[in-house]
Amino acid sequence: MDTELATLAASGATTLVSLMVTDSWARVRELFVGLLSPTAPAVGADLDGTRDRVLAADADTSARTRREATAEWHEHLHHLLRTGSVTREDLRAVLALLRQLDVSAPRPDVVHNDISGGVQHGPVIQAGRVSGLTLHTWGQAPAVGPSDSASPR
Repeated sequence: MDTELATLAASGATTLVSLMVTDSWARVRELFVGLLSPTAPAVGADLDGTRDRVLAADADTSARTRREATAEWHEHLHHLLRTGSVTREDLRAVLALLRQLDVSAPRPDVVHNDISGGVQHGPVIQAGRVSGLTLHTWGQAPAVGPSDSASPR
């Protein structure tokens, strides 16, 4: 039975932490506060603290921070399940709702852009943040701008 509880707690922690960085966070937080607040009144602040750490992690520490956060919430959920403070059925119900959110959440690795109106002569980039980008366009003459046309011959 302890293995079942550990598996359920691991699933809950993994789902929780993965949804901390999505647009669904407000709903995720609401569901977990509803589930856990009778046993831990400060759970909202704990969730927000974990989310802040996950969001603040840079590219080098992001994976480690998520693993640590997942391990912390796994331990917490496992303890609550073992002591009966949270029932398996309640956690399963919350996880079912969270999985629906996870399925409907946009994936960061899938991007779809539509460009319309006007003519583009080269790459078009739409992004929130771009760094270290190098573009090479082969076989195209450089564009002549107003300053180039006024240069002495």
